[in-house]
Amino acid sequence: MTNNEVQINEFALESLLLAGRIMIESGAEIYRVEDTIQRMAQSQNIMNVQSYVTSTGIILSLGPTQPTRITSIARRSTDLEKVALVNAVSRKLSTQIITLAEAHDELQKIQSTNYFLPTYVQVIAAAIASGSFLIMFNGQWQDFFAAMVAGGMGYLTYLIAHDLTRVRFFSEFTASLIVGLLAFFAVRYGFGSQLDKIIIGSVMPLVPGLPITIAVRDLMSGHLLSGLAKGAEAFLTAFAIGSGIAIVLSF
Repeated sequence: MTNNEVQINEFALESLLLAGRIMIESGAEIYRVEDTIQRMAQSQNIMNVQSYVTSTGIILSLGPTQPTRITSIARRSTDLEKVALVNAVSRKLSTQIITLAEAHDELQKIQSTNYFLPTYVQVIAAAIASGSFLIMFNGQWQDFFAAMVAGGMGYLTYLIAHDLTRVRFFSEFTASLIVGLLAFFAVRYGFGSQLDKIIIGSVMPLVPGLPITIAVRDLMSGHLLSGLAKGAEAFLTAFAIGSGIAIVLSF
């Protein structure tokens, strides 16, 4: 193998790992990551690519006699915008609309860009969602404002605690504790009437609905290790939320 071929393979390997890393960090399903890597490799006439993808790392080889690389993944969030953008790059590469170098540049741009909405928009959305969930769970309209305040402040607490500590479960525990306290004081001082409905509506923005769905999808696709890992992560998140609420209700 010539030096030029080695360099091309190394660049292809780096591009495939970058695509997989972005998708895992953004909360994509394991089968989707493996399928994207496979399609991008085939677009470069690499037919023997082998990948082993988990929630915490990727092992990737271009073939029996080709280089093999491994990358670890420490941070994971939910950003479906990045997943969709990586899939779009994969489709353009597969249809020869762009070259591998152009795809690599686009992937680097996707990785470095923050596609999350501004914090105040996220908090407002969480507040509106909390009030809406309250009504959906047969709550009273007079508790709508209390649920909005508790849900919005709880989500703001989650964002701040997550930025300060980078410990996800502590962040959700703290946020649910704030939700419980605000709901308790709202009912105590006459700003609300149904404590249980206010709490249920307010914690819904914190509930790990998408991780649970992805865990089930991974299990159904045969990725037992990743499915169980994501399921355990979702369970711990739910446990953290429940613990924060339980502490408030115990007094």
